[in-house]
Amino acid sequence: MADPAPPAPAGPGPVALRPVGACRWDVAALGEVMLRLDPGDGRISTTRSFRVWEGGGEYNVARGARRCFGLRSTVVTAFADNPVGRLLEDLVLQGGVDMSHVRWEPYDGIGRSVRNGLNFTERGFGARAALGCSDRANSAASQMRPGQVDWDGIFGGEGVRWFHTGGIFAGLSPSTADVVEEAMTAARRAGTVVSYDLNFRPSLWKAAGGTARAVEVNRRLVAMTDVLFGNEEDFSAALGFDVAGTDESYSSLDTASYGAMLAKVAGEFGSLKVIATSLRQVHSASRNDWGGICWAAGKVFSHALPETLEIMDRVGGGDSFASGLIYGILAGLGMEDVLRHAVAHGALAMTTPGDTSMATLAEVRRLAAGGSARVVR
Repeated sequence: MADPAPPAPAGPGPVALRPVGACRWDVAALGEVMLRLDPGDGRISTTRSFRVWEGGGEYNVARGARRCFGLRSTVVTAFADNPVGRLLEDLVLQGGVDMSHVRWEPYDGIGRSVRNGLNFTERGFGARAALGCSDRANSAASQMRPGQVDWDGIFGGEGVRWFHTGGIFAGLSPSTADVVEEAMTAARRAGTVVSYDLNFRPSLWKAAGGTARAVEVNRRLVAMTDVLFGNEEDFSAALGFDVAGTDESYSSLDTASYGAMLAKVAGEFGSLKVIATSLRQVHSASRNDWGGICWAAGKVFSHALPETLEIMDRVGGGDSFASGLIYGILAGLGMEDVLRHAVAHGALAMTTPGDTSMATLAEVRRLAAGGSARVVR
């Protein structure tokens, strides 16, 4: 089967985009990049070896945009300047993401005042769920403060078409939410599209005021957002919406009810142009039904893979869904095709190990067009 031709651009999309020629970057992301230690087929508590990857909710989106879709991507973050930080640098450079906006913080020798975050993650299999254990307190990224980054230089001087950040970075420390707000303000001033992934993580907010504080912070930031990513749990725990039946499967609502919920969120936050979420029905850690739904300009679009998805590593599927959606909008595709690319990219990312996508644009287009997993020679 020949690779399908890319869909033709559909004209003006749901958000106003800056011209390609006026911007150095297609995508800029703000967030922490951690070192992921992966025991492969084993378990964190019993393994004797780990494979390492880089990963982080906001960064994964920029890397997918670069490696799969060929977009010009940069990341704004901070590393402790030690061998672990330089390993992260090497991994990020392999992913093709620009590092000219990374802050390097002096290392104190033992990590008492600044360090690089670690994320131990096992993939899960069958009845055994995936498991994560973070070790990220006092990381360099969590200590970022307003005034440290020249946001007007990035958005106005260099030029950025799309800025992405999220609730993981906003929840790292008392200062990071203020950094997000500072960045969003500068992005909106420059005419850059702002996207935000709620990505609610109870562990991040547990010692910082719990869900009440998460709602307070996220509602302030979503009010400055053009494109919002989230799911039922996010809308409930991170925004305070009353969503009946929220659970880990994200499937307790039918498509019509889910669309109504997205419209309700849009009605409360007037800045929102697009709201999108992946939809997952968990049969086991290795088999999920997978799809997505989005609200744009008053219309609801949905798409799902026709067959159950076999999963190798589920971490990063939502981030790859987001980068696929961002690519589709930047490419000027119609919203049906935008969502198909998002669903396809998220699915393919979960068929390979690590947090980040190893998919190619041809593979995404083939799956988005209904292609099968038949061998390609």
